[in-house]
Amino acid sequence: MSDAILTVTLNPAVDVSTVTQTVTTEHKLRCAEVRRDPGGGGINVARVLTRFGARCHAVYPVGPVLGRLLRQLVDAEGVASLAYPVRGETRESFTVIERATGREYRFVLPGPELDAGEWQHGLDLVKDFDGPLGWVVASGSLPAGAPEDFYARLARVVRARGARLALDTSGAPLAAALDEGVHLVKPNLRELREYTGRPLETEDEWAEAALGLVDAGKAEVVALSLGHRGALLAARGAVLRAAALEVTIASTVGAGDSFVASIVWSLSRGASLEQALRTGVAGGTAALLAPGTRLAFPEDTERLAPQVEVRARDAR
Repeated sequence: MSDAILTVTLNPAVDVSTVTQTVTTEHKLRCAEVRRDPGGGGINVARVLTRFGARCHAVYPVGPVLGRLLRQLVDAEGVASLAYPVRGETRESFTVIERATGREYRFVLPGPELDAGEWQHGLDLVKDFDGPLGWVVASGSLPAGAPEDFYARLARVVRARGARLALDTSGAPLAAALDEGVHLVKPNLRELREYTGRPLETEDEWAEAALGLVDAGKAEVVALSLGHRGALLAARGAVLRAAALEVTIASTVGAGDSFVASIVWSLSRGASLEQALRTGVAGGTAALLAPGTRLAFPEDTERLAPQVEVRARDAR
């Protein structure tokens, strides 16, 4: 049996998406059919990994009302849940596509405040998971009440389990986790700029900053997502660059989560860094093809992967 992959989402959401003709003030905005998906970074990653055939479990807290709906939506995706109850209510996120312009409006509501026992329960579920553990993917913001070093604490738990941690977050939680050290980190360019305090205007500067994290022992692999400019991957002695694929974009929601899931799926199966980057870009692109938070599907990812051009850069 293959090692399991856990995802940790401390601030999950019910993602609501719809379409209206024009977004304007004061008037009622009549919307088309509403779509509800289970959301939050780690849950999105778990959805994609499960579609790819991974043995994946999602760790997340659930509130008393919307939390029940979230659990039902996760179950409907076939994702194995390690869900646990908390007192505060699960949040919602709301995305509206303006049909007239194609613009996407995203409203992110606050999540519940967790007490010490509630956020510690998430760590304990990873620590006490029964069976061999290959990867843990931690993704998304932290709710009120969770300490800024929550992901750093998780990194210690994952290391003690002999597993690898992949992290996708920002700000102080990212900095604390990198001080502890992770296996893979997935910043976007804005997050890397904020972390380094540098403008990072050129590709050479992107590569230098990513390699700096590797050389400092903060991450073994840095997967830098660059939006319409593709992605860059850095590891010890290697920098790989992939251009973006041109597709008609239906929604950008969940593209980063699909990118992370596709990379972790590839690496968990023993793929090379080059193949993992190619699959990651294909997965992130596949998520752009459908409205709402539908994320990447294996058939689209497999179809797009051969089209992704990856080139090696000078590591220095």
